[in-house]
Amino acid sequence: MNKTVIRIEHVSKEYRLGAIGGGTLKGDLQTWMARMRGREDPNSKIGSTRNAGAGERFLALDDVSFEVQKGEALGIIGHNGAGKSTLLKLLCRVTAPSKGKLSYNGRIASMLEVGTGFHSELTGRENVYMNGAILGMTKQEISRKFDEIVRFAEMEQFIDTPVKRYSSGMYVKLAFAVAAHLDSEIMIMDEVLAVGDVTFQKKCLRRMRAAATEEGRTVLYVSHNMNTIRELCDRCIVMDHGKIIYDGDVEKAIGIYIGANDYFRTNYEYTSSSHSRGGRKQALIESIRFEDGFTGQCTASREVRLTLGGRAVDKLQNLRFHFEIEAPNGNRIGTMFTDKEISVNKGESFTVPMSLDLSGLAPDRYIFHAVAETLESYETYAWQDSVSHAFTLEILADPDSRKMGIWATRSWGNVKLKDIRIRADDA
Repeated sequence: MNKTVIRIEHVSKEYRLGAIGGGTLKGDLQTWMARMRGREDPNSKIGSTRNAGAGERFLALDDVSFEVQKGEALGIIGHNGAGKSTLLKLLCRVTAPSKGKLSYNGRIASMLEVGTGFHSELTGRENVYMNGAILGMTKQEISRKFDEIVRFAEMEQFIDTPVKRYSSGMYVKLAFAVAAHLDSEIMIMDEVLAVGDVTFQKKCLRRMRAAATEEGRTVLYVSHNMNTIRELCDRCIVMDHGKIIYDGDVEKAIGIYIGANDYFRTNYEYTSSSHSRGGRKQALIESIRFEDGFTGQCTASREVRLTLGGRAVDKLQNLRFHFEIEAPNGNRIGTMFTDKEISVNKGESFTVPMSLDLSGLAPDRYIFHAVAETLESYETYAWQDSVSHAFTLEILADPDSRKMGIWATRSWGNVKLKDIRIRADDA
């Protein structure tokens, strides 16, 4: 008989938009007393008298219910802002539900953001102990598993180096290793594989899969990478606008997710709460706006023009951008880099007009992931910000039969490389 480890019952989460601070003395005292007693804030409930002004409220989760059994690997997918990360934050007690009830049986190891609990001035060794303590590990437990954590993270050479000198990938390796080696009944991972090399990503997937199948741990995994969802999960939930629209078979869930995404948007705004982010955050990507009447669809022969907007937290030189292109099956099939670097001043907002040549892509739907990065040393770039699932577009078949012919004899693949030239002197 299966044992229910997580139970979510009619959970909703409502946020107040804009400035907060217009409450009454009575309401503030009620909120303070509830916090002191560890109880639910009566003024955070949906429909309370304090919730006047529906336009100032945002429902991040709307009447969500499901159960997860012991040893189950559950994938949670959906477009940006669907409520995935909010749901995980409720489970990890980062925030409380506005309505409904959630319960779990066991200890939770979570990784909701890259490098949570890391202090830039401390070494990797010191951060392992600090981060482990934040995740609930005792000092003795960390010491017993320290060598295993460092070996898994492949950080032996850098463990006594301050983490401010780590790349984003090194951050992820160490943070995941700590979370993965915590003795827990439940593992909660939010887009942890968005940064890092392919070899380590596969290593992480094997570790999470072993946790579910061999150790009987329950795994909740959020990702925009459908391949990792396929590899890891035996059940999948699709979320849309705070609701669960499907719960069941992984392949069917992926099909619904791909079909439910909005491929016809022309303006995208990015916030830390609604998009999976990574990097040092010295420069932030805030928006992408398409130009020339772009509708989200085009032929490969059309040049796509857009403007990327952002903000510099610090003064930076040699700032460039790139887009990683993901095919519908979850494989990242290519990367496009800007041909120039820019310099930005601290606190400055910037816009970067861009033109994309997509002539090498086959007719299909694609997801683009955006990255801002700076040159650190010769041929070494550090990620400053990354936006997973930044925008989507669809390449249509070109009505010009001569151009369509480039795909006529190719039965698979999304990228067309240049033809192999047969040299006259070798013929």
